Amino acid sequence: MLRGVNLGRARRLPMADLRAVVTSLGHDHVQTYLQSGNVVFVPETSETGDLGPSIARALDVELGLSVAVHIRTDAELAAIVAANPYPDVTDPTKLVVTFLAGNAVLPAIDVAAFAPESISAGTREIYLRLASGQTRSPLLAALAQAAPDDGSATTRNWRTVVALEKLCRTLT
Repeated sequence: MLRGVNLGRARRLPMADLRAVVTSLGHDHVQTYLQSGNVVFVPETSETGDLGPSIARALDVELGLSVAVHIRTDAELAAIVAANPYPDVTDPTKLVVTFLAGNAVLPAIDVAAFAPESISAGTREIYLRLASGQTRSPLLAALAQAAPDDGSATTRNWRTVVALEKLCRTLT
């Protein structure tokens, strides 16, 4: 998952270019989902390590695009879906997952003050139930103030997370 591509007219990245870069690194069955920097693939070797830096370098060298890249294996995505702390949320746009580069740590804010919105930490992700949606969420506004964005995280709505997990299952 790439952070911050194709948001309006900024940082444009055609998905065909993203597929070409990932394929050029030797990965197989490369597929993108939507136009927002979601790509699934079968790694070149079974020893994947962290492929994010190599993909980020290739995007920078080949396309001049400096972007944070978050890698999750099919097993990790399946675990993220299975661990959903908010299974009662029926609108997938009101449940989002923020993918982090490191371990999830919740900022010290009074989350209860934002009910029915809430937040829960996973391993390297944070789940957010946003009753008002992302654009009008008072919880997101408070989080942004408590823990300013350092440019290393990326967020996907639940529909996208589930679709990526299903797409990964088709590759294995």
